[in-house]
Amino acid sequence: MDKETIQNKWPHEGTFCWGCGKNNEHGLQLQSYWDDDVAIATWTPKEQHLAFPGILNGGIIATLIDCHTTGTANAASHKMNEDPSDTHFMYVTGSLLVKFLKPTPLGKPVTLRAQVSEIKGNRITVTCSLYSGEDECATGEVVTVRVDQETFLNQL
Repeated sequence: MDKETIQNKWPHEGTFCWGCGKNNEHGLQLQSYWDDDVAIATWTPKEQHLAFPGILNGGIIATLIDCHTTGTANAASHKMNEDPSDTHFMYVTGSLLVKFLKPTPLGKPVTLRAQVSEIKGNRITVTCSLYSGEDECATGEVVTVRVDQETFLNQL
């Protein structure tokens, strides 16, 4: 069964991110989808993503967690929005904490699993685990902050 990805629902301006933008041909192009209340993404590292021979770079891991959790926050906020015409908001990273638990091997898929852990005012906190096979290799907690999409994009 095909699942619609969270990133495919974004406005065009949001599709160029190096980590999750479908319109960035040089990026990671992470794609996330809902499975009940858990956001899932699977991505396969390549040789150019290494830190050491056979080991995935920590910055790539942080990017995957950042992109997957902000996507989760945005998708969750739009799912909960009582006014479907109010689409002019987005959540961006306010803080990012990554814990590296064990080396993540190259050459086989990693799976990210994220859930909203707290909603407080204009902030959504999302927790995430990154797995290689059955091994949990990294965890992350991202606090996202709601911004007005047009104002944010016009500041660039």
